Amino acid sequence: MVRSDQIYVMRPLASIQGVYQHHGIDCGDGTVIHYRKLGDDAQIERTSLEMFSWGNPIRRVYHAAMDPEDVVMQRAESRLGERQYDLFFNNCEHFATWCKIGRSESAQLAAFGLDRDRVASPLFHRWAERTSQHQTPEQALILFHRAMGDIAVAYQSALTQQQTLQQEMDTWQKVAERALSQQREDLARAALHRKVTAQRQVDDLTQQLRDLVGVELSLQQSREMAEGRGL
Repeated sequence: MVRSDQIYVMRPLASIQGVYQHHGIDCGDGTVIHYRKLGDDAQIERTSLEMFSWGNPIRRVYHAAMDPEDVVMQRAESRLGERQYDLFFNNCEHFATWCKIGRSESAQLAAFGLDRDRVASPLFHRWAERTSQHQTPEQALILFHRAMGDIAVAYQSALTQQQTLQQEMDTWQKVAERALSQQREDLARAALHRKVTAQRQVDDLTQQLRDLVGVELSLQQSREMAEGRGL
């Protein structure tokens, strides 16, 4: 490794070894600029390679195109002292990759199924805002498991509402048909209006159910990959 290299080490979660990658920028003098844990928070600091690695092997990240050495170091040093860690939007890999190529990206999250499209979904964004800010990587990963239970409850609630509204739609359709048979177009129009309103609510709930399934699959994939790396 040389000055301005993007490097990483595998970090453990509880007793599981090698769960996630911790990234930083090699300063070429035995120090690294990276997001360092500070209790329940994290801050971009310049520390020794030993403090960065925790005794684990250090690996280099290779990119097809990289910015000049001085540009990389200038970027890294410009953010020293920052305390804006966010697992999904500003983690250690986002920081190091931005320093190296000028784009804030996390290949690790993409590998977990948390790509840009998934993270950009309104449901995931709301969940992430509640759970990821000011969390260390370990805490954020633990919250994945708690979120699975929350998703199950939300899914069942949305499914029950959807089924109830579907029954209402069928009822209003029958009311409209009966009204037309009695030449009561006013009642038929009112019933069909209620049916359309229920249909819109059903469509919204259907999308919510799809989003919930998508987030659940992403979280489950993340857990399975973490467990697989610990084998």
